[in-house]
This record gives sequence, structure tokens and C-alpha cells, in this order.
Amino acid sequence: MDEWIWTSYGFGFGQVLFFLIMLALVLYPAGRILRRLGLSPLWSLLTLFPLINVIFLWVLAFARWPLEDRAGAAQPK
Repeated sequence: MDEWIWTSYGFGFGQVLFFLIMLALVLYPAGRILRRLGLSPLWSLLTLFPLINVIFLWVLAFARWPLEDRAGAAQPK
């Protein structure tokens, strides 16, 4: 009975594979969006933290984006 309890804990190969696939499905598009905004794709790691990702989304929504600054500097005023 004791062996059954200890062997049922932990992750199997299928669970690890599922986790890695889900991780890629979240991080890859977030990184691509951030790269298009002119930010580092490494910021997409913040999507892994439950409350921080919501705060980051709000900060990003109201911040000046680097691409807006470059486009504004290129246009004559």
C-alpha cells in the first residue's frame, strides 16, 4: 500500500509534454506581439504569473510604445 501512495505522486511524461505544449502556445504568440511592439520578447515570461500578467497588460495598454515614438519622429510636424 505504501508503494502505491509514493508512486502516484509526480508527473508523467504525458503531463510534462502537455505542460510544454501549453507553455509554447502562450509564450510564443505573446513574444511575437511584444516584438512587433518594439519590446523584448522575454517580457512574455510575465504571462506565467497569475496577477502580474493582468497588471502588465494594463501597463502595456496605457504606455507609450517604442514603435509609436519612432513613427512620430519620422513624420514631419
